[in-house]
Amino acid sequence: MCRTVQETPLLLHFTAPVMVRWPPFSLCLLLLLLSPPPLPLTGAHRFSAPNTTLNHLALAAGRGTLYVGAVNRLFQLSPELQLEAMAVTGPVIDSPDCVPFRDPAECPQAQLTDNANQLLLVSSRTQELVACGQVRQGVCETRRLGDVAEVLYQAEDPGDGQFVAANTPGVATVGLVVPSPTQDLLLVARGLAGKLSAGVPPLAVRQLAGPQPFSSEGLGRLVVGDFSDYNNSYVGAFADNRSAYFVFRRRGARAQAEYRSYVARVCLGDANLYSYVEVPLACQGQGLIQAAFLAPDTLLGAFAAGPRGTQAALCAFPMVELGASMEQARRLCYTAGGRGPSGAEEATVEYGVTSRCVTLPLDSPESYPCGDEHTPSPIAGRQALEAQPLLQLTQSVSAVAALQADGHMIAFLGDTQGQLHKVFLHGSQGQVYHSQQVGPLGSAISPDLLLDSSGSYLYVLTAHQVDQIPVAACPQFPDCASCLQAQDPLCGWCVLQGRCTRKGQCRRAGQPNQWLWSYEENSHCPHIQSLLPGHHPRQEQGQVTLSVPRLPTLAADEYFHCAFGDYDSLAYVEGPHVACVTPPQDQVPLSPPGTDHVTVPLALVFEDVAVAATNFSFYDCSAVQALEGAAPCRACVGSIWRCHWCPQSSHCVYGEHCPEGERTIYSAQEVDVQARGPGACPQVEGLAGPHLVPVGWESHLALLVRNLQHFRVSCQEGRGQSGGGSQQCVPAPDSVLPQGLPASFHCWLELPGELRGLPAILEETAGDSGLIHCQAHQFHPSMSQRELPVPIYVTQGKAKRLDNAHALYVILYDCAMGHPDCSHCQAANGSLGCVWCADGQPACRYGPLCPPGAVELLCPAPSIDAVEPLTGPPEGGLALTILGSNLGRTFTDVQYAVSVASRPCNPEPSLYRTSARIVCVTSPAPNGTTGPVQVAIKSQPPGISSQHFTYQDPVLLSLSPRWGPQAGGTQLTIHGQHLQTGSTSSAFVGGQPCPILEPVCPEAIVCRTRPQAVPGEAAVLVVFGHVQRTLLTSPFRYTANPQLIAAEPSASFRGGGRLIRVRGTGLDAAQRPLLSVWLEADGMVQASRIQPRDPEPRRSCGAPAADPQACIQLGGGLLQCSTVCSVNSSSLLLCWSPAVPDGARLRRVFFTLDNVQVDFASASGGQGFLYQPNPRLAPLSHEGPTRPYRLKPGHILDVEGEGLNLGISKEEVRVYIGRGECLVKTLTRTHLYCEPPVRAPQPANGSVLPQFVVHMGNLQLALGPVQYEAEPPLSAFPVEAQAGLGMGAAVLIAAVLLLTLMYRHKSKQALRDYQKVLLQLESLETGVGDQCRKEFTDLMTEMTDLSSDLEASGIPFLDYHTYAERAFFPGHGSYPLQPQPEGLGEDGRCATVRQGLTQLSNLLNSKLFLLTLIHTLEEQPTFTQRDRCHVASLLSLALHGKLEYLTDIMRTLLGDLAAHYVHRNPKLMLRRTETMVEKLLTNWLSICLYTFLREVAGEPLYMLFRAIQYQVDKGPVDAVTGKAKRTLNDSRLLREDVEFQPLTLMVLVGPEAGGAAGSSEVQRVPARVLDTDTITQVKEKVLDQVYKGTPFSQRPSVHALDLEWRSGLAGHLTLSDEDLTSVTHNHWKRLNTLQHYKVPDGATVGLVPQLHSGGAVCQSLAQSCPLGENISMLEDGEEGGVHLWHLVKATEEPEEAKVRRSSLRERELAQAKAIPEIYLTRLLSMKGTLQKFVDDTFQAILSVNRPVPIAVKYLFDLLDELAEKHGIEDPGTLHIWKTNSLLLRFWVNALKNPQLIFDVRVSDNVDAILAVIAQTFIDSCTTSEHKVGRDSPVNKLLYAREIPRYKQMVERYYADIHQSSPASYQEMNSALAELSRNYTSAPHCLEALQELYNHIHRCYDQVAALVENKVTDL
Repeated sequence: MCRTVQETPLLLHFTAPVMVRWPPFSLCLLLLLLSPPPLPLTGAHRFSAPNTTLNHLALAAGRGTLYVGAVNRLFQLSPELQLEAMAVTGPVIDSPDCVPFRDPAECPQAQLTDNANQLLLVSSRTQELVACGQVRQGVCETRRLGDVAEVLYQAEDPGDGQFVAANTPGVATVGLVVPSPTQDLLLVARGLAGKLSAGVPPLAVRQLAGPQPFSSEGLGRLVVGDFSDYNNSYVGAFADNRSAYFVFRRRGARAQAEYRSYVARVCLGDANLYSYVEVPLACQGQGLIQAAFLAPDTLLGAFAAGPRGTQAALCAFPMVELGASMEQARRLCYTAGGRGPSGAEEATVEYGVTSRCVTLPLDSPESYPCGDEHTPSPIAGRQALEAQPLLQLTQSVSAVAALQADGHMIAFLGDTQGQLHKVFLHGSQGQVYHSQQVGPLGSAISPDLLLDSSGSYLYVLTAHQVDQIPVAACPQFPDCASCLQAQDPLCGWCVLQGRCTRKGQCRRAGQPNQWLWSYEENSHCPHIQSLLPGHHPRQEQGQVTLSVPRLPTLAADEYFHCAFGDYDSLAYVEGPHVACVTPPQDQVPLSPPGTDHVTVPLALVFEDVAVAATNFSFYDCSAVQALEGAAPCRACVGSIWRCHWCPQSSHCVYGEHCPEGERTIYSAQEVDVQARGPGACPQVEGLAGPHLVPVGWESHLALLVRNLQHFRVSCQEGRGQSGGGSQQCVPAPDSVLPQGLPASFHCWLELPGELRGLPAILEETAGDSGLIHCQAHQFHPSMSQRELPVPIYVTQGKAKRLDNAHALYVILYDCAMGHPDCSHCQAANGSLGCVWCADGQPACRYGPLCPPGAVELLCPAPSIDAVEPLTGPPEGGLALTILGSNLGRTFTDVQYAVSVASRPCNPEPSLYRTSARIVCVTSPAPNGTTGPVQVAIKSQPPGISSQHFTYQDPVLLSLSPRWGPQAGGTQLTIHGQHLQTGSTSSAFVGGQPCPILEPVCPEAIVCRTRPQAVPGEAAVLVVFGHVQRTLLTSPFRYTANPQLIAAEPSASFRGGGRLIRVRGTGLDAAQRPLLSVWLEADGMVQASRIQPRDPEPRRSCGAPAADPQACIQLGGGLLQCSTVCSVNSSSLLLCWSPAVPDGARLRRVFFTLDNVQVDFASASGGQGFLYQPNPRLAPLSHEGPTRPYRLKPGHILDVEGEGLNLGISKEEVRVYIGRGECLVKTLTRTHLYCEPPVRAPQPANGSVLPQFVVHMGNLQLALGPVQYEAEPPLSAFPVEAQAGLGMGAAVLIAAVLLLTLMYRHKSKQALRDYQKVLLQLESLETGVGDQCRKEFTDLMTEMTDLSSDLEASGIPFLDYHTYAERAFFPGHGSYPLQPQPEGLGEDGRCATVRQGLTQLSNLLNSKLFLLTLIHTLEEQPTFTQRDRCHVASLLSLALHGKLEYLTDIMRTLLGDLAAHYVHRNPKLMLRRTETMVEKLLTNWLSICLYTFLREVAGEPLYMLFRAIQYQVDKGPVDAVTGKAKRTLNDSRLLREDVEFQPLTLMVLVGPEAGGAAGSSEVQRVPARVLDTDTITQVKEKVLDQVYKGTPFSQRPSVHALDLEWRSGLAGHLTLSDEDLTSVTHNHWKRLNTLQHYKVPDGATVGLVPQLHSGGAVCQSLAQSCPLGENISMLEDGEEGGVHLWHLVKATEEPEEAKVRRSSLRERELAQAKAIPEIYLTRLLSMKGTLQKFVDDTFQAILSVNRPVPIAVKYLFDLLDELAEKHGIEDPGTLHIWKTNSLLLRFWVNALKNPQLIFDVRVSDNVDAILAVIAQTFIDSCTTSEHKVGRDSPVNKLLYAREIPRYKQMVERYYADIHQSSPASYQEMNSALAELSRNYTSAPHCLEALQELYNHIHRCYDQVAALVENKVTDL
């Protein structure tokens, strides 16, 4: 078993798997550890590896050797699963993110990784094992089949073409080794896994030999356009003689959204995969395929089934139909363009490749059966091949295998729970005929279900073991019945071999009735259908005939035998009948004791094989009579055997063998015989007289007998003597035997303890009957019962017993038994003859035994002993029980004889007991009626009770408590009067029973409430017998169950007593809340401390409710310790922790609030309760606890101990010294410090010295007495010194008083000033707050209206093209790349240019060229930052259709950028847009986040913009300076009080708006404006409100319209900013406003097209100043320098000059003018109004409650990788990178420039406010602490409170993204591909290439030198 192998030292460090050859001892030890125990199933073996996960199983067909691929191991096993060799394959240092490396430094993230086996194949030609693991990107190696420890090939530096298996364990890899003319090839299919596997095709042909084994170079690869769309999940790979098949699941790219099941086919000789074709598979009504197997002519597939896919269905797809479906798809794609006869697409070229279905000649499929270079590939059929389920299972199937044997198809299904199911497939049905548990429950069976070459064994692989399972376990069925019942189609019963075999193992299986199969019709095991005779007497030999249908035919020289047990006899066969001779008597086994027969097996035997068997009985008639002593004759002739009875000799015989001259009673089975059967036997039929026999009186017994004539022999009935003639005899007398002797009979009685025999005589009667008279006898048995049944029978002589026809008894009775009084005696059965005899001691006696004068005919008066109950309700109806004697003989005696308190009481017949008990129902009586109970029977004196019965009215008065929890359990006390009425009472609350707790007291009933369905009031009633009382005045109220939400503290000492505060709701609903503890106590604790007690001890009337016992014994060895909690309020309970015994283990701590139980952990938010050991304190005195501790005055006491603060806090500890308290100052684990009283306190408890006692909950620890030391006396002080000291003190006190008075005066003055300032600030704050609330209310109303408008019109998002162009080329207008006009006649030139640009586009697809181009351009000194951004945007536009490629370029450039900044200052990376990659990143984010903007962030951002615009428009805005009353930017704040009034104008809208105001088609739209608005501002506001649902670009221009004021029918006045009416003063011209024109509120205006070019200030400026903002001081040439102003003048003279020149009145006005800074509160008001919208916007940007955009996760993962790669461990640097790349680069730009996203106009004031919000966002992204001071800008002070909260949002946003699952390449590529399709129709792609060429042309020589001649065509 253990062979010698060469030792190889184990390498300590390796990068590739190291194979270890085990030394002999190690291998032997491993064999011992891994060798499986023998399985009970014959021929089965097991290999187990408990500590290793097994992955794959392979079988070398010629050798029979098995190979197991496992995690870090390869095992080589013999066919019997014995370990032959093993190789170690891991763990290795590896990372799925790195290509295989030699030096670990090349992959910093590499770590020790388990190597799971992904693929295990056998190459028979080269005798090699192919093993592929998950490490090193799934590279493979080859090993020798004879010894897996020997590596034949292992790639040292594999290329990406040698990456074979999936590098993730959960992704399946399947493969085949297929032969080719020169060498074996490897076909491998795998799913997509890992970052570096995107280039590995799903299916590839690989070489096994050559210079680069496992490479697919030059061989076929299934090319896939987009791996994310075609992530195939492979189930299995199979091959037949011509083709290879791959079964898998996948989702189609665009036409198919859900996953489907497929099978693909490839010709075995097709190394280029030209023949690839796939078709869908469908198992009708089922899910996806889970496992598959290619059986002969059939593909079996197990599909998911059931509502959740947890079940399975098996479908079979005939290979003929599958081939036809594939050929049809191939033919359509070859010859019909993939279209079917109906024109629908039935075949296509899949996987996103450029090939398409074509129309080749019709014979192309036959000419190219395996395809060719010119044929389309890969082909996918659209029509699914559908099959009906053959079978359904309740468990999901993970493995399928099949076997064609003996003409039958057998399938083997392994499920996910470790069960193997054997299925017989016949026709269109499948039948599971055997299931067995192979692996551990829940361990799925691997898809590698393998059959050995002989088809005899199945190898089953689970996670930790390999099992060898017989395919057909025929030998385990021991008999024919079990063989056929097993329904195993491979097994049958071989009749002449006598065993269950496969058909080929039965030699004569071809002959009829030789091999029986369970699935044949009328297939029954050989059996003996009948026996004739069925039994035989043991004393003689005879012949038995057996009927055996379907008996096999034997050869001429072959014979059957009959085996009677061990005796054989030759069988004679004639058709189905077999005749055999029974064995002689000495060969028959003896009958078992107590039986009359013996049964032996009877078998029809061929050679040593029992063909059919049954049982055969040999009976013994002599044993029959011994079994039935009471009726031997009847038993003999009535048995199932042919036995006869000889009456005179009393023998049971077979045949006719009675002695000569003796009559015979024949068996009941005989016919045509008169004397036969049990009825002919001599027998006693019964008693002729009474069967009642009194004790003590001499009685005569007579019995009726029949058939005694058999004891006489007449001459005609005698048989001939030796002479042969008949003899004339005289009949014998009746009373003598035939020999003339007198006949003697005896009667026998089986008395207790003795058998009493009485002589008897026979009296003949008519016919065959007679009487037996037994001798008279007086019986005196010892009796313990009233009547004693005594069996009786008769014998002839003393031995020959006559049969009893049935059981015969006489009844002995004693009148004194059971008749204690006269009434009982007289009530006895009259046939007994009992009388009440007064002779001597009165008693009940048999009548003849009592002297005639002593018989009492009249019984004594009734006697009443007890009455229960003694009270009852006045309504009556109470069942009253009367106990006594002589209470009547029958119920009629007492029916009207009972009265209670002189009121009739009606007895109940069913409850009456003769003479002893009367139960009667009371009649109604007035309340208070009382009296005795009286029973008067006929003429006898009445019996009167000594107890009196009282009628009393029970009254219910009140309840306590009045309410309780809905769960019930409340101990409810019902108070009242006379509640102890009647014997039984029951209480009800709200219809629910309220079980009463005993006892019921006169004034109180206590019951416990039951649960109630809903809270509410419930009436309380009590039922007394049949009378009920209801408490109507105070119903009980069920409240909601109490809820506990907090409980603390959560620890206590074992001594208990710690106060625990429990908070919750409805806590006052519980009457007696408890805190309970369950503990497990050992036997010593239970025996020593706890006595078993009742959890609810019995109450007593008048006693208060007892507190629950501290600890009680529960069942199961549990203790319960409880304390009562105090209800402080409805929200607070005060509980004290229960004391628990030492040594008990804590099981549960819970609160009991009536029926509500809440665990402590649930109440405390998950914190469990903990009991700590009791503290140990050392005595105060070191001399001992009895010695006093000497305390010096002023000293702090220090007490040492252990565990002092584990279960209590300092505030809870109380320390006493005598009657005084020592204040606890500090409590640590080992020390307690307390401050003692200054003076010695009084001792407590009469002790001499005060004791030092520490109270910790229930614990009181006395640490010894304390003795205070006296203070030393003060020294004498001179009188003179005392006087001087007194005078000095007086002077000092006077000075202090003076200073105090002065200080108080100043303080009061300062306090008044401070309070005045406070009042002003409070008033200011109140004003700002009120203003904020009012403004916010108005704003929310406006936003609600806006939301309803948006539902109809939608948010005005820019279309994607416009958005992208504005993001790529900011500041270039709407169309930065206009198509160049092409001149006429230059078509040739144009075509050449287009061709060149196309070639440039192709050249840009070269990654090397593009990276070189970018680096070359950036190195040019003339290439400015603007040029970099422009070229980066041109590249983004040109490569927009290939975003995956653009992402790859950006990723590479970011890596280069990081490497550049790492050596300088990494925190500066991405800070600005100085390089092309930074602009590329900006554009990439703009593309990827467009969908997120539209779906998530766009709405809150637009609502913020509209809220700002609405707030700004509500206040005046200076059209010249741009300053506004409502803003967040202090530089834009209008610091003046401008009086204004809101106006509502009615704007005419419609086709005739410019005509008459009265036109019927004109609509009037209200518009809100201010009277201080300029005309241009009014037009802007009117346009905003009239066209509120229209994007800004589709509105008319404000400068193309005039505003007309309509007054009446003809009054039209055109309003403008400047006209002849404008006011000019001191070279200052004021712009016209509505106030200037005196336009009233509600005026009608219209917007009409402008007919002239004058009149508007901003007309010449077009849209550069839409609201008239930022207007410079215009100089009017005609007026000599006139300045325009609107609300305030832009420049003011110096304040001093103005004051000097002004008049006194003007100076006063200047002094009265408010300080400008007071208007800063407007900023606060504006900020508070907008706060909700700012929060919503930030939350939308920084929230991870919804899925984070995949691009953000991808970018952050990339930055994490770059930081890890370059060793940057500073989290601040990574935070800055993420902030610079996303938040500051994209979101700040979106916040500041909403016009990049929406089709809106952004005014300067709105822009200034957005700048403040954007700066707040920037401040929130920094990691430095946000500090503000008095000199900080106002903008930073505004959001000083919110910025820390926003910082937390940013940090949480980064952390949540970091913790989320990585963004897979498939998802990212899928998202990028979708975005690429959104811009496929870009109109300016060629223009972008043209612009790009212009930039390249500047450095043409450098680029040309790098790329040689690749751009010469340009």
